Amino acid sequence: MTAHAAEHTPAVPPMPERNPKALREAIAQHAPALLADFDSHWRWAVAETYDISTVPAFMARWWGQYAIARDPKLDAHVTDLEHRASESTDLTEARSLLEAASHIRHQVQRLEPGQ
Repeated sequence: MTAHAAEHTPAVPPMPERNPKALREAIAQHAPALLADFDSHWRWAVAETYDISTVPAFMARWWGQYAIARDPKLDAHVTDLEHRASESTDLTEARSLLEAASHIRHQVQRLEPGQ
């Protein structure tokens, strides 16, 4: 037997099917801190207006939010980049940090269900 137990790293849950119901269920299960904002945004942008033309933009925003939030390490990394940028007094450094965070946000938009 080893003196140290193997460190368990929880697996990042897969992306859900790309529809509002499946995304909401995934958020409720794996990123519940986002759920109130998700529901509020849904009511404001879609349910109260009966305007389904807003669904693609809604899905794009929340797809990315969930993709980052479902992975605690990635979420912490993006938050750190943005926090460091907000505190930087060097414009070049701040821009670089924000570009790195933006790059991650754009990359997660490309994720497909199951990834």
